[in-house]
Amino acid sequence: MVDETSCDSETAREIERACRESYGRLIAYLAAGSSDLAAAEDALSDAFASALASWPMKGVPLNPDAWLLTAARRNLIDQSRRSATRSAAQEKLIQAAEEAQRTSRADAFFPDERLKLMFVCAHAAIDPTIRTPLMLQTVLGLDAATISSAFLVAPKTMGQRLSRAKAKIRDVAIRFRVPEEEELHERIHAVQEAIYAAFGLAWELVRNSSSHIVNLSEEAIWLARILDDLLPENPETLGLLSLMLHCHARRRARRSAEGAFVPLGEQDTSMWDTAMTEEAEKVLRRAGTLRRPGPFQMEAAIQSAHAARRMTGKTDWHAIVLLYEALVQMAPTVGARIAAAAAIGRTGNLAIAMASLDQLNLAAVQSHQPFWVVRAHLLAESGRHAEAKEAYTRAMGLTEDPAQRRYLSCRRRALDGGDGRS
Repeated sequence: MVDETSCDSETAREIERACRESYGRLIAYLAAGSSDLAAAEDALSDAFASALASWPMKGVPLNPDAWLLTAARRNLIDQSRRSATRSAAQEKLIQAAEEAQRTSRADAFFPDERLKLMFVCAHAAIDPTIRTPLMLQTVLGLDAATISSAFLVAPKTMGQRLSRAKAKIRDVAIRFRVPEEEELHERIHAVQEAIYAAFGLAWELVRNSSSHIVNLSEEAIWLARILDDLLPENPETLGLLSLMLHCHARRRARRSAEGAFVPLGEQDTSMWDTAMTEEAEKVLRRAGTLRRPGPFQMEAAIQSAHAARRMTGKTDWHAIVLLYEALVQMAPTVGARIAAAAAIGRTGNLAIAMASLDQLNLAAVQSHQPFWVVRAHLLAESGRHAEAKEAYTRAMGLTEDPAQRRYLSCRRRALDGGDGRS
């Protein structure tokens, strides 16, 4: 994060922009020649530090990204030359960086290698459990602490796992390229999952003013568009893009003017982005023409059913339940099963909804906040107010969002006037 006390606000904003918008692009380009992600990260970090020292005095360069790239390349060369023992990868890195230094200009264009880097992170040599966190850090610039909180892992442990994965990329010398067709199917799902994970994290980061990633939702949508350009006949990429567009179209309606949390069913549909919703529908229809349904397409179809409320004024919960049944058949994740139970509850079948929740492994949902939110709502609707209040309290303790905590507290207080049956 840029400290605005160390330089004027305009310069600080420019460095902040470069951090936010160009980090992944610069890292991918720097590491493409050597496959050494850790060295690229260190070099770029030093380049940002140099910008903080230089730009306030000399002014922001016409092409900040090219300036940072040049500085980082110079740092890479210096790092390698200082090394007591140089590997073949380091020799290759020096040669590539020196050649780039000779040919680069202030207005030079450098290609966006981020998608290639994502496929590198999805390589079979990388532990599947660390692929998404690795993409979140290297491509989108999230720190280990932010990533660890999302994956319920200690920051130190996450940092160690990320370091090992980067060492593996360097040692195996995984090539920076979009894989051939036979490898593509094995890796593309991991890339899609990482893009969606980044989109999901965006709401957490919006509340975290210390994060330099403030446009993560837009970045995830942009990466999905690039993936679609690369593979226009992949229906799950289209489903992912449609899903994110539908959700992002409602971003202004998620909070009231006073900052209060507004659940989807209570949102003012006039605040939804009509153009983005229409694009989401168009993308989903395009996916449907390929006749290869998948989980992302089904999730997008669920969001499309919610979007219909802006036209009809009502939500067709029976249709949504059927869509969730199909989703659970395709991908029986804990999240999908909880959401399916919530939808069943909205149709009035409270006993069936509660039974669906009770079938879940309690150990898997013990600290899963959405489970306790849905359970609290279902218990409240069933008149089991004492149990509902306990569940609301549990849900409040599992969220760091003050607005959502206030909303749940309000729902809990509303039960004080009930009959108190358990």
